Amino acid sequence: MFELKDKVVIVTGATSGIGLAAVKAFASEGAKVVMAARRFDKLL
Repeated sequence: MFELKDKVVIVTGATSGIGLAAVKAFASEGAKVVMAARRFDKLL
């Protein structure tokens, strides 16, 4: 897999489904994650 430590990734649809899974996977690999979603309340 790619080295993601200290990389920045942008994930849309970050509050559910594939987007949420991607956020968790990227964060666990050390990436800095920027999340975008329509429902701000679910990001918290």
